[in-house]
Amino acid sequence: MTNILDGLRVIDCGSFIAAPGAATVLSDFGADVIKVEPPGAGDAARTISRMPGNPSSEHPYGWLLDNRNKRGLALNLASPTGLAVLKRLAERADVFITNFPLATRKKLGIGYEALSALNPRLIYASFTGYGERGAEVAKPGFDLTAYWARSGLMDGCRTDAGTPPARALTGMGDHPSAVSLFGAIMLGLYQRERTGKGSQVGSSLLANGFWAHGFQVQAALCGATFYPRPPRDQHFNALTAYYRCRDDKWIMLTILNENRDWPVLAKCLGRENLIDDPRFVQRADRFKHAHALIAEFDAAFATRDRPEWRKILGDAGLVFEIVASAEDAACDQQAIDAGVLVPFENDTLMTIDSPLHVDGVAKVKPRKAPDVGQHSDEILREAGYSDGEIEQLRASETVA
Repeated sequence: MTNILDGLRVIDCGSFIAAPGAATVLSDFGADVIKVEPPGAGDAARTISRMPGNPSSEHPYGWLLDNRNKRGLALNLASPTGLAVLKRLAERADVFITNFPLATRKKLGIGYEALSALNPRLIYASFTGYGERGAEVAKPGFDLTAYWARSGLMDGCRTDAGTPPARALTGMGDHPSAVSLFGAIMLGLYQRERTGKGSQVGSSLLANGFWAHGFQVQAALCGATFYPRPPRDQHFNALTAYYRCRDDKWIMLTILNENRDWPVLAKCLGRENLIDDPRFVQRADRFKHAHALIAEFDAAFATRDRPEWRKILGDAGLVFEIVASAEDAACDQQAIDAGVLVPFENDTLMTIDSPLHVDGVAKVKPRKAPDVGQHSDEILREAGYSDGEIEQLRASETVA
């Protein structure tokens, strides 16, 4: 069977992660995605992995992840000629994706009204930091600010109420936001199938941050009373806390069926004496004396390395998980077996597959992300430009 989106033509006129990430998901299912970048250095996202504090590597790993499978066009949108090229491509496209500031789109003449006039069937996917209505629509936003900080996630994910707010990792809000934008695009395509007409669809970092923090924000909307997050060793439930093993690695417990699993856990930890301890017999007792039970568990977990505990708890059928590092995740055998980690085409280097699947339909084998303007000539030829016209576009530095 062919890929679901074979024949779908997509223009990725975005930058950094969230909007281009939606185009990447489309490409995983067979869409032909043209990545538009400025000549020269290209999309600023190419250099994120070289910023101080990020892991060092010979590979531009962020670029590889968020721009695989695409064809690269280096196009100067500051020139009328470059805009003319983009509009010709838009006339032939099914989907146009951008996260350019709204004012920039208007200035360049590449807003929804302008492009839909050229192509009424176009799905125009708009991604913004703070939405498209309200006093802050022009405010610049990244996932660290609009998604993580503004939504309340940064405050809520402190280790406890006395610690500073928790800083997010690069792309932590962008990648789930990319999947939201992908969903909006597919809704637009479905509507087009029913009506024959294109439309504007969209999402924002702010909307996705609020959705991710939705459980707590909905509680606030309902007037709930909030309680400060306690330090780990003062958590209200020892069976849903996390523990340090002898090798300084951590395990997270999520024991919810306590009637069945509390005695099993105590035996696994070599603390059978706790089962009949009056402080811990009933669930309410364990809540009341949670600090004491955490101290007992701390002492128990400190006696073995994490691989030993992983086998003991796993063999007992208990619900837990290792607190994995990025290095742990990169060699996770279950992630490999489940197709979460997949190899690039004709390469041993692995990447992360998009988190969507359709039974019986193969996804595209990931291809390396393009160099700046790698496919400029072939894209222009497909758009009807002659070799002589392409030479003129190169000579004027419109394309590269």
